[in-house]
Amino acid sequence: MPEGPQRWPRWKSLRVTLPSVLASNHPMPTDITVLDLSAYVGLAAVGAVTLNMLLGTLMAFRYSPVRQWPHRHFNYFRLHNLSGYVALSLAVVHPIVLLFDKTAKFRVLDLLYPVHSPSQPLENTIGAVALYGVAIVVATSYLRIRLGRRLWKSLHFSIYIAAAALFWHSLFTDPALKNSPVDYLDGGKLFVESCLALIVILAALRYRHSLRKTHRAQS
Repeated sequence: MPEGPQRWPRWKSLRVTLPSVLASNHPMPTDITVLDLSAYVGLAAVGAVTLNMLLGTLMAFRYSPVRQWPHRHFNYFRLHNLSGYVALSLAVVHPIVLLFDKTAKFRVLDLLYPVHSPSQPLENTIGAVALYGVAIVVATSYLRIRLGRRLWKSLHFSIYIAAAALFWHSLFTDPALKNSPVDYLDGGKLFVESCLALIVILAALRYRHSLRKTHRAQS
């Protein structure tokens, strides 16, 4: 059996080849840019709106966490309101972040009235419609007692219009502001598409439930 010193040259001749990125002296591009931060905040707003509408649908179906799973007292009405406030906050922060990117060249006026924004004015205008829609829903929910149930409920359903505008903006806006073609297999786009599919299913179930409720009232 060969001794250790005699086997060493064989191991010494082996070389491990690293990828060029790892072998280079330059740092890996892991820094988050302002545009990335704005995109992440926008995706978080999409998630918050989806959660809010999911909880709203559970309320419409008179879901009870005590009688049904998880068979515990859980105030999901409060979580529904909280998710609305979070969604509005994220929707406001999402465009404000762009003001800190010098290359984007966005002004405050471009955020409030993005018809003439420096990049993707149509998509940004639809995004502004989503923001104002969410703001109306949150504000009227806070004033629902003063407005009365019938008026408040009519205004509250405008969340579907706001959600449609939000998903349009999220799907067709280029986060890099370069007007690049939409990559529907991008991670962020897949997340938006998943939330959109869930919202469509919830809307269909809620509409079906409303029809059944109206039919029972008439019979």
